[in-house]
Amino acid sequence: MKNPLIKRLPRELKSEAGKYFVIFLFMVIVIGFVSGFMVASGSLVKIYDESFEKYNIEDGNFELNSEAEDEVIEAIENKGQIKIYENFYIECETKKIDSTLRIYKNREEIDKVCVMEGELPDSKNEIAIDRMYADNNHLSVGDKIVVGDKKLMISGFVALSDYSALYASPSDMMFDAIKFGVAIMNEDGFSAMGENGFHFNYSWKYNNVPNDDIESKKMSEDLLKVISENAIVIGYIPMCENQAIQFVGDDTGKDRMVFTIFLYIVVAILAFIIAITTNNTIAKEANVIGTLRASGYTRGEIIRHYLAMPMLVIIVSALVGNILGYTVFENVAENIYYMNYSIPTYVTNWNADAFIRTTVVPVLLMFIINFVILTNKMRLSPLKFIRRDLKIRQKKRALKLSTKIGIMHRFRMRIILQNMPNYITILVGIFFANIILLLGMGFPQLLDKNQQLISDNIICNYQYILKAPVATENEAAEKYCAGSLSTIEEEQKSESVTIYGLNSDSKFVDVETKMGVLISEAYSQKYKINAGDTITLKEEFGTKEYRFEVEGIYDNPTTLAVYMNRDYFNKTFGYEDEYFNGYLSDEILEDIDEMYIATTITEDDMNKMARQLNHSLGSIFDMFYVFGLIMFMLIIYLLSKIVIEKNAHSIAMTKILGYSDAEIGKLYIVSTSIVVVLSFFLTMPLVNTIMKYVCEIMFMEFSGWIPYSVPHSVYVNIILSGIITYGIIVFMQFRRVKKIPLDVALKNVE
Repeated sequence: MKNPLIKRLPRELKSEAGKYFVIFLFMVIVIGFVSGFMVASGSLVKIYDESFEKYNIEDGNFELNSEAEDEVIEAIENKGQIKIYENFYIECETKKIDSTLRIYKNREEIDKVCVMEGELPDSKNEIAIDRMYADNNHLSVGDKIVVGDKKLMISGFVALSDYSALYASPSDMMFDAIKFGVAIMNEDGFSAMGENGFHFNYSWKYNNVPNDDIESKKMSEDLLKVISENAIVIGYIPMCENQAIQFVGDDTGKDRMVFTIFLYIVVAILAFIIAITTNNTIAKEANVIGTLRASGYTRGEIIRHYLAMPMLVIIVSALVGNILGYTVFENVAENIYYMNYSIPTYVTNWNADAFIRTTVVPVLLMFIINFVILTNKMRLSPLKFIRRDLKIRQKKRALKLSTKIGIMHRFRMRIILQNMPNYITILVGIFFANIILLLGMGFPQLLDKNQQLISDNIICNYQYILKAPVATENEAAEKYCAGSLSTIEEEQKSESVTIYGLNSDSKFVDVETKMGVLISEAYSQKYKINAGDTITLKEEFGTKEYRFEVEGIYDNPTTLAVYMNRDYFNKTFGYEDEYFNGYLSDEILEDIDEMYIATTITEDDMNKMARQLNHSLGSIFDMFYVFGLIMFMLIIYLLSKIVIEKNAHSIAMTKILGYSDAEIGKLYIVSTSIVVVLSFFLTMPLVNTIMKYVCEIMFMEFSGWIPYSVPHSVYVNIILSGIITYGIIVFMQFRRVKKIPLDVALKNVE
């Protein structure tokens, strides 16, 4: 005979249509979003992994101060057990577009090129530019672009296999695909660009491929010694340290982990909400359940019945979410990745891992949580269900409330105490919603604040680093020394630290040290170093180490730097007393020939990280903000609905006693409102602490430092957004209170 309980499922779905629709819609969005990113990131990882062999990506590159003789190349190849390839490039400024292009000859042996649109250059007046750089600067195939003093036609868009992330330098905190790009020209065009900005760069491949990163690091250290013995090295980047190659692989792996954790947290919260709603349904139907149990229905049959609808909703929402994830959301994720990475042509790769993580695991998680709660509840005897005595443990005495407290306040307190499981879930839900809201609203403000800190603490408007000492007639300029050392790799990876040698009477930086150094506040915060400590740094392209005593902390919270007297700088690094290699100036030094200038550092260069993150992640921050509000509304709506339904009998009785709907709303809705508002204020400090900890861990992975500083206005806006959103829910719940009929008070009277 057909199970009569099955007939109740359509009625249950109809009576709880609002609840199940909200859960269905929310889960479709979450699973669709996560599965889309999982498929896209999985496809990206496959493309990235295959590119090493397909495009013959280098094992590293080094730069010399001049072109190496054939004998030098042969000596390095033989002793270093490598194959060396010329990979010269020219760096040129672009006119109209404020950017720098790094131009290579077309590579046919090493670091091959993927043509995304158009074609490779045929003539010397054509250039193929990076696809992401073109998108960010609104360039199209066929457009003209002025590079240096040459007007060139864009023949196509390309992706260079060794620049999947557009890092101009390994010391950069972040890639910059807006003001830095890479390009390809044919041999005639490359030769016609001249010698300004020319770099003698060489790439290598090992004869014997290293087995892992540890062996790769050891081999690269040995190779550096070999190259240094035969030539003057001014740049050296093994592949394992090259962010332009490694960043995409590292970042997409972290994306998958973050999205997976996010999905499971949301599913767990929803599972508890559904379990609470199911418990409420069991409480309402206790007599029916008791009768069914007494009539011979087993615990298993009852449990399966109350599991059926939640599981049906989660399974359908998972399937619909995956369909949308593999179509709509996958395209969204692909576009976001294309906004961040300069990857070869994207090809979707369907993988079982994404389906398991976004469908199988959430369904199992929902099943286990609900099954455990229902099994625990069904341990009660049929008689207890019939008597509506649903307490598994002996009921404790109710907490006595002081009679000095007003009756209305006591009533609200009693409502809160009686619905404590619901309100604890509200607290947890608001906690996670606040994390998402803070990420959506706070992170853009954090980046804006960092840009402001850079502007406020920049040494001067223009920092010139020279190839050789040269005089200037501009009296506003101040001589200084600049160099770079690397931190010793311990818990964090090694990174570049700028060393400044400044005049004792410098008008730009107040250096009151003789045989010690000042370190920047950013260096102090990141590496937990204080005045009186000793720091050890080493040569970037050598093995020599330097120890410095820290005499104080210089107020620069955004740059990893060491400041010392210029005399001490020259003595430490073995230069003559009057040596300098740069100028600090608030004005452009127009009397210095470009051929003598190695680098010019401006405020714009310092701001590249915040600029790129805002450009790349701006739309994602907006999505987090909207999603956080939706999550908040869902949790509050479902749980406040349960509170009112659970107390429907009491509300009806209160109406009979003559209380108006408004007065009843003040009792039940205000109680929930108090919990919601308190939850915001109680969770915000913890959310801030967690976000600070997470950001500091995340920023440890970057070169440089971004101090965690979120304006108070962000927290005010989060709370106001929550309260305004909650106002909509209050209106909906007040209507629910008004709809409760008086005859409910006459039902289930014992």
